[in-house]
Amino acid sequence: MNPRASSASRPLDGITVVSLEQAVAAPFAARQLGDLGARVIKVERPDGGDFARAYDRAVDGESAYFVWLNRNKESLTLDLKQPEARELLAALLERADVFIQNLAPGAIDRLGFGATALRERHPRLITCDISGYGAGGPYTQKKAYDLLIQSEAGVLSVTGTPETPCKVGISIADIATGMHAYSAILAALYQRERTGQGAHIEVPMFDSLVEWNSHPVYYAHYSGRAPRRSGPDHATIVPYGKFDCGDGRSVMLGLQNEREWAVFCERVLGRPELARDPRFDSNTRRTEHRAELLGLIGGVFGSLTAAQVVERLDAAGIANGNLNTPDDVWDHPQLAARDRWREVDHPQGRMRALLPPARFDGFEAAMAPVPRLASHTEAILAELGCSAERIAGLRDRGVA
Repeated sequence: MNPRASSASRPLDGITVVSLEQAVAAPFAARQLGDLGARVIKVERPDGGDFARAYDRAVDGESAYFVWLNRNKESLTLDLKQPEARELLAALLERADVFIQNLAPGAIDRLGFGATALRERHPRLITCDISGYGAGGPYTQKKAYDLLIQSEAGVLSVTGTPETPCKVGISIADIATGMHAYSAILAALYQRERTGQGAHIEVPMFDSLVEWNSHPVYYAHYSGRAPRRSGPDHATIVPYGKFDCGDGRSVMLGLQNEREWAVFCERVLGRPELARDPRFDSNTRRTEHRAELLGLIGGVFGSLTAAQVVERLDAAGIANGNLNTPDDVWDHPQLAARDRWREVDHPQGRMRALLPPARFDGFEAAMAPVPRLASHTEAILAELGCSAERIAGLRDRGVA
């Protein structure tokens, strides 16, 4: 079945999401709901909107962050400091299935749209609060940005070189949070189908990233020693990481078991006796003698080009990968071969955009435009019963 030819019906068709969102975590969760067919109404401030719009100007003058996170959405501007704007949001929520927000701690309650109040008025509504540290506890009021959460959750302690801790190069705390919020909202929608009742969901960034960092946390606590920072190499599996070749290029490779280690020694290194060497005959011993082993591998790879090393690895069935740049990924043959790119409109033109990773049989994810600020305000207000004259007045007073 050709998914492009059968994309009219999607799992979340008919679901309306209202998202009072900014930055990365909440927009990422909401965009994925939109990818599955939900109508996503993005509520923004009239004076500039989501501040991620101004993070950079990399995509034809638009923010690379913003165009990534905000396709399939309608932009509605409301100044929620004004009572009339709050009345309009309340009217919009009467029609909504899901409400997502990631304002500063306590702000949503001060506006009158806290989960308890909303769920009393709308029992079928699913509310999702995304925050830094969650309600309760000494960190509730702390500001939380991606790098700070990476640090607080212990990710920096296990990322980088032995000398220098490093942040992950993408917004991993925001992404983790958005993914957990997205999956929880899907679960709540499924539960509502069975019970008729909505739900309240809380997804803190800190909790989300601690979950993703659980292996180092468990390992350090129960073993009594923290995982070492090992740059591009795996901290506890050897050999698994970056290896330099004789032509100045590098190859990434990884072994998972002793069978692969024996094959690697024989068919890649040409040193079958190393598989039985008591320094290297288990992963624990290879980790203890990491420097010696890496030196031996480097001696072999230093006489070969990267292409020759990859040829040997592939022939031996050893997992490997290229050390790609973002430009390499843009032109990656695997993405091209599997038709993973689509064209999406944005306020300044058109761009290539990747389809979501999950591919369904029978429909294709929605890939609707990235909205200009306030581009849907008049249409949405008209849906709520506002006349053209009232809409003009709301604009004049800075309400919308």
